[in-house]
Amino acid sequence: MATVDALTALSGSKSSSSTSAVATSNQEGADRFLKLLVTQLQNQDPMNPMDNAQLTSQMAQINTVAGIEKLNTSVNAIADKLGGLDNSAGLAQLNSTLSGLSGQMLQSQTLQGAALVGRPVLLQGSGLLVENGTAQGVFDLGGSASAVRVDVLSANGQVLDSQDLGALAAGRGGFTWTVPEGVSAQGLKYRITATNGSSNVGATTYSLDRVGTVSTGSQGLVLNLNQAGATAWTQIKAVS
Repeated sequence: MATVDALTALSGSKSSSSTSAVATSNQEGADRFLKLLVTQLQNQDPMNPMDNAQLTSQMAQINTVAGIEKLNTSVNAIADKLGGLDNSAGLAQLNSTLSGLSGQMLQSQTLQGAALVGRPVLLQGSGLLVENGTAQGVFDLGGSASAVRVDVLSANGQVLDSQDLGALAAGRGGFTWTVPEGVSAQGLKYRITATNGSSNVGATTYSLDRVGTVSTGSQGLVLNLNQAGATAWTQIKAVS
C-alpha cells in the first residue's frame, strides 16, 4: 500500500484547490463562449440566419466544457478513493466513481454527436442514398484509372443502368444517378469497375447515408441513419 499512500498524500493536499481553480476557469470560459454566441445571434444576417446544425454544434461545445469540468472532478475523486482499496467499502466507492465517470463521458460524446444530425456519412457498403429522386454514390480508387464504369443495380441485383465516368485519379470519387419514373428507389446498389490500360484498379465502395438522430448504447455512441438504421459510431468511415 506504499504506492497508494504516496499517491493519496501527493493528491490530497492539492486536489481541492486545483479542482476549484479548474472549475472556476472552465465556468469563466463557458460564460465567455455563451456571450459570444448570443452576440453572434443578435448580429446575424436576418436573410441568412445560422442554421440548426451550426447552432447545435456550438451548443454542444458549451456542454463539452461542462463535461470536461465534471471529468476532472471525477478523476480527482478516483485518486482520493485509492487510499481505501484495502476494504470492500473502498472498492464499492471506487466502482461507483468509475461508473459515474463512464456515464459522464458517454453523455459528453452524445452531445458532440448531436452536431452530426442531418449530415451525410459514409460507411462500408454499396447502397445508394436516394433523395429527391437522385441517387448518390461515393467510392475510393486504389490507383489512377484510365476508365471507370459504374453499374446501378436493383435490390435483386439486376443492372438498371451504367455510366462511364472516364479517367479518374486515385482517391475518392462520386457520382449521381437520376432514378427513372416507375423504378423503385428501395435497395438500390452499385458496383465500380476500374481499369488502367489492361490492369484492374481496386475500388472501395461506400454507402452514403444521412444521420437522423443520435443515441447511446452498450457500444457507445449510436447514429440512427435514415436508411441503415442504428449504426455504431465505429462503423462510420467519414463525415461529409
